[in-house]
Amino acid sequence: MSDESSVLVRTEGRIGRITLNRPKAINALTHEMVTAIHAALQAWADDDAVEAVLLDGAGERGLCAGGDIVAIHRDASAATTLDDAVNTPSGHFWRDEYILNAYISHCPKPYVALMDGIVMGGGVGVSAHANTRIVTDRTRMAMPEVGIGFSPDVGGTYLLARAPGELGTYLALTAAQIGGADAIAIGFADHFLPSESIEKFVSALTSKPVDDAIAGFCVAPPESDLLTKRHWIDDAFAADTGVGIVERLRGHDETDAHDTANVVGAKSPTSVEVTMRSLRQISADTTLEEALESEFRVSIHFLTHPDLAEGIRAQVIDKDRSPKWSPRGLTEVDPAVVADFFAPVPNDLVLTNGAF
Repeated sequence: MSDESSVLVRTEGRIGRITLNRPKAINALTHEMVTAIHAALQAWADDDAVEAVLLDGAGERGLCAGGDIVAIHRDASAATTLDDAVNTPSGHFWRDEYILNAYISHCPKPYVALMDGIVMGGGVGVSAHANTRIVTDRTRMAMPEVGIGFSPDVGGTYLLARAPGELGTYLALTAAQIGGADAIAIGFADHFLPSESIEKFVSALTSKPVDDAIAGFCVAPPESDLLTKRHWIDDAFAADTGVGIVERLRGHDETDAHDTANVVGAKSPTSVEVTMRSLRQISADTTLEEALESEFRVSIHFLTHPDLAEGIRAQVIDKDRSPKWSPRGLTEVDPAVVADFFAPVPNDLVLTNGAF
């Protein structure tokens, strides 16, 4: 194991431990990291010496801030056709990332995701599909994609659509950050660990069964702030389009609803409407694999849409926070354009035959 590696893979007592190791970038995922995680999980699947897996992040800031969006900006600026897009480094990265997300959901051993600090975008993908998800008092979780002209991916639409009421729709369209208690309340996490107990918890995992370590250090979560807003969120976000949701928000009695209308209205209009269609097409029978296949198509289509390059430019590169969306408003989004995002792409991702 080299300290220079972007992923540290080793065994410690009873566990196989995977540490995302790009702390200066809040452990943002690269293609190399995705393939390294997948390889480690596959190697440990039939290794009787490894009784459980632990995923954590190096540094003090968080588990993972998402993917390398500067690289995505480069590809979005250059891709003009779907053939171009699917063959970009981003296209290859997403394919392997989504395959990993599906594989994690089928991990045959306890997969303990330590979701401490920032957990966003791709960070959700490598943690929230685990069978044992631990949050802390420092957890800050979000799916922020609509703010950069993109749409929730890494199985995010699958998770968001299953959140209670319309809380998932709210989180998808506002890119709001939530805490650990909220993550448990909406089904993105399972257990709450005080951050001061992390080291002792990890040490316990190396010598005890996962359930014993959880019983010894995890506690009841505090009340969820997000649940206190559900009465107006469920009402306002019940519409099936971004336009309808903003209209409901503006007509609501709650001051928070009016502020939220402005938040949604500032996101990429195309991203908002594509995200709404993604969420509403997920039913109780939809599998994670089916959601990931759809997300792959949407992601590839976004590489050829101007909002993705523009959103990353405004939020990350120039940081002027003034994206010029195309079109500029929700009422101008053509439903036919939204539908096109779900059309097949060259070399489509296929997961439903178990190919992961």
